Amino acid sequence: MRRCLSGAASAVKASAKGPQSFSCREASTVTLFPGDGIGPEIADSVKKVYTAAGIDIDWDEQLVGTTADPRTNSMVTRENLDSVLKHRIGLKGPMATPIGKGHRSLNLTLRKELQLYANVRPCFSIPGFKTRYDNVNLITIRENTEGEYSGLEHEVVPGVVESLKIITRVASTRVAEYAFKYAHENGRHKVTAVHKANIMKMADGLFIKCCREVKEKYPNIEYQEVIVDNACMQLVKNPAQFDVLVMPNLYGDIISDLCAGLVGGLGLTPSANIGANGLALMEAVHGTAPDIAGQDKANPTALLLSSVMMLRHMGLVDKAESIQNAVLGTIAEGKYRTGDLGGNSTTSDFTKAIIDKL
Repeated sequence: MRRCLSGAASAVKASAKGPQSFSCREASTVTLFPGDGIGPEIADSVKKVYTAAGIDIDWDEQLVGTTADPRTNSMVTRENLDSVLKHRIGLKGPMATPIGKGHRSLNLTLRKELQLYANVRPCFSIPGFKTRYDNVNLITIRENTEGEYSGLEHEVVPGVVESLKIITRVASTRVAEYAFKYAHENGRHKVTAVHKANIMKMADGLFIKCCREVKEKYPNIEYQEVIVDNACMQLVKNPAQFDVLVMPNLYGDIISDLCAGLVGGLGLTPSANIGANGLALMEAVHGTAPDIAGQDKANPTALLLSSVMMLRHMGLVDKAESIQNAVLGTIAEGKYRTGDLGGNSTTSDFTKAIIDKL
């Protein structure tokens, strides 16, 4: 089995254009975080599909702690992080972080400690699954390590809290370079930088300055800048006008979820977090759905398509195509769909239907 050190994960979308050049080495172990709530059920679905598809992967299953690890100030333990660093590739189900408990978000811990600087989310219309739009095919690329999510907050005086937004040249240039390289390698033609530099002139001003500098290296890629509130409106009016969008952390969090809503929701949306030297952690970005956990009702599509991104990143393109086509074909056929997709199939039935299409 091959792992690729390109630093650029392909979109799950089968129509992603353009050849890719990878430097690969043998590997067979993947870190797996089953997650909370419905996480173990959808992780089990992925494992069943991989077995049926003949993909020989050893899963290094990692469970987060039940109390905060003082080494990470999070329930993500040092051993969890070391597993990803060792194998360089991982797949993660949904994780729940207790609100207001004084320790870091599990997802934020993984992204910052592993320096997963770019979050990549393909957003595309699924043939046969009707939504308000049928022509969506875009990629959101979000800076993943700083901005409003730097975790720097303090109370100035009682009743006044200050939360710092950090924008650096290093992080902004790094994610801009990733976005333009991604567009170039995948036959995409336009990169849109989303910002609020009209108000945050220094912080977002630095971000778009870095994007402009990187753009000079890619004369064949069209470049535009759109203020974040206008970007939201334009996405709802006509999402087909966008191709690749790159943005700071908070805007990316919001806009990537907005884009998911255009095509049916987070249950259909894959996601990849990319770090340096080929390090990658793919994830389902939907919630843990504790209300249906253990009831065989969960939709495993997001985690399955995220695993397709993982296979592409590892250079297993044929296997990725096979699983992707089976998942999308099952949804398009309409006979087996989970409740969130308007059907009444169980997780097990939906998984079996996908296996039957491999």
